[in-house]
Amino acid sequence: MDYKIEKDSLGQVKVPIDKYWGAQTQRSFENFKVGNEKMPREIVQSLAIVKKASALVNSELGLLDKNKASLIEKVADEIISGKLDDHFPLVVWQTGSGTQTNMNVNEVISNRARELDSSIFVHPNDDVNKSQSSNDTFPTAMHISAVDKMQNHLLPNLIYMRDELKKLEDKYMDLVKIGRTHLQDATPLTLGQEISGWRIMIDKNINMVELGVESLKEIALGGTAVGTGLNAHPDFSKRVATKISEICNINFESAENKFHSLTSKDELVFAHGALHSLASNLMKIANDVRWLASGPRSGLGEIKIPANEPGSSIMPGKVNPTQAESLTMLCVQVMANDVAIGIGASQGNFELNVYMPLIIYNFLQSVQLLGDGIRSFTEKTLLGMEPIRENIKKNLDNSLMLVTALNPHIGYEKAAKISNNAYDKNITLKESALELGYLSEEDFDKWVNPIDMTFPKG
Repeated sequence: MDYKIEKDSLGQVKVPIDKYWGAQTQRSFENFKVGNEKMPREIVQSLAIVKKASALVNSELGLLDKNKASLIEKVADEIISGKLDDHFPLVVWQTGSGTQTNMNVNEVISNRARELDSSIFVHPNDDVNKSQSSNDTFPTAMHISAVDKMQNHLLPNLIYMRDELKKLEDKYMDLVKIGRTHLQDATPLTLGQEISGWRIMIDKNINMVELGVESLKEIALGGTAVGTGLNAHPDFSKRVATKISEICNINFESAENKFHSLTSKDELVFAHGALHSLASNLMKIANDVRWLASGPRSGLGEIKIPANEPGSSIMPGKVNPTQAESLTMLCVQVMANDVAIGIGASQGNFELNVYMPLIIYNFLQSVQLLGDGIRSFTEKTLLGMEPIRENIKKNLDNSLMLVTALNPHIGYEKAAKISNNAYDKNITLKESALELGYLSEEDFDKWVNPIDMTFPKG
C-alpha cells in the first residue's frame, strides 16, 4: 500500500495515500482496534455543520480569510452529502471527548481543501478548528444529530403509527369483546376501546419526544476547552448558533452556561427517557397484539395478523408474530441503552464528560431502531390486523365476568354465587342465575347486556 507522510505534534505518521485524513486520525485508527462500532455518520455530518458554520462566522468577524472559509464550506458540504464517508474510519471506543473524531473532520477538510486549491493552505487546527475545541464541538454535534434524528426519523413514524391506530380504533369501536386483567377474564369493552389505549400511549410519547427535542436545542459551541470561551470571539457563540440554525433549519440557541453544557449530558438523559418510555409502551402494544393473535386454534385467537413469512423450519403452515418479536427485541435494546446513557452521563468529572461517544452512539441507535421498528410494525402488522369475530363472540359469551352487571341489582354476594355455581357446574351464567332463583330470565336479559357494559350510563 502506498503511503503519504503526515505530521502532528508528536511527529510523523504514515497515512494511506488515498485517504484525506491526517496524523491524529491515523494514530487513533491504529491505537483503538476495539469493536466494530464506527462513529455514527450523523455525528460526522453534524461536526461538518459545526465546521461550516464556524468558518463562516469567523470570516464575518474578520478572523478567517474568506477564501479559506469558502474552501472549508465546500468540503463541509461534501461531508454532509456523504461524498467523503470513506474517510472517517474511527471507532466509538476512542477518547471519551471525541477529540480524534473532531480532528478526523478537521484533517479531512484541510487535506481535501488543499486538493481543491493547492495555493491555499487550510490548517486543521488554526483554521478549521478556529474558535473551537473538541470539548464544545463534539457535544454540539451530539445535540444537532439527536435533534435531527428525532425530528426527521422518529416523530414521522410515531405520527404514522398513531394515525393508523386511530383508524382501527374508530373502525372497531362497536365490536364488543371480553376485557382481561391479570391475564384473567374481566368485564367487557370494545376492540376500539382497547386500541384507544394503545393510541393514547403513542400520543403521549409524541409529546414526550417533542419535549426531549426542545431540551436539546441548546448547544455548547463557544465554550471551547472548559466553558470559558478561551480563544473565541465574544460574539462567536451566539452568532454561530444562529448560523447553525440557518444551515439545519432548526432553531438552536447558544447555551447560557457553557460550564454546564460541557460537563453535563442531562438533556440527552432526559430525551432518552422519552425513548425509554416509548419502548415500554411499544413492548406492551406488541405483547397485546401477539397475545390476542395467539393460536390460531389453541390460543386466544381474537385477532388475525398478516402471515409475512413461514414460521418454522419443521412445522408446516406455522406462522409466527415476527414483527412483534422484532419490535420487542429492539425495545429491550433501547432500555439497555438507557442504562448505558444514564451511567455515562453520571461521569462528568470536573469540566468535561468523557463518555460522549458511548452516549451518542447509544442514543442514535435507539432513535434509529425505534423509528424503523415502528414503521415496520405498523406496515407489516397493524395495517393488516383484523378481528376474528366468531372467537371474540365465543369468548365474550363464555365469560363469567359478565355477572358484574348484576351487582347493582342483586348485590355482590349473590352475583358471586351465580358466577361460582356456573363455573363449578360448567353451565352458563343465565342457567346458574335461574337455578339459584335470584332473578327472572327477563331481568337477566335486560341487565346482562355486554354492549351496555362498555358504555355505562351510570
